[in-house]
Amino acid sequence: MTEPVSANPGPTDADLAGPTDPAGWLILPDVAERLDLSISKVHQMIRDRELLAVRRDGVRRIPADLVANRTVLKHLPGVLHLLTDAGYGDEEIVRWLYEPDGTLPGGTPATALGGDQAREVKRRAQALGF
Repeated sequence: MTEPVSANPGPTDADLAGPTDPAGWLILPDVAERLDLSISKVHQMIRDRELLAVRRDGVRRIPADLVANRTVLKHLPGVLHLLTDAGYGDEEIVRWLYEPDGTLPGGTPATALGGDQAREVKRRAQALGF
């Protein structure tokens, strides 16, 4: 006798989140729609380190809070370049951005990037290269 097939719709954002992952994820077509760009432009932005995408459940995803109000967070590309230059890979960058830090407003570098402490986040990222 075979087991019945589950009607599981797939993982939710909570299922995909690791201990230092963002709460929400966007797949690339959703990012293209949100930014009113073509999907090829989103791919180009990822290659140019203007956006960060990592694989979750076999699908490339972008942390939702890095794409705010129809734009990419202003200081994100600079931080991505600094962390890449410091030798961080994409997964390590996600961990660094979402690692809890009580000294930053919002509790993580990613949250602080969207506020008044973006320069402090960039300073900390730059210090990792030394």
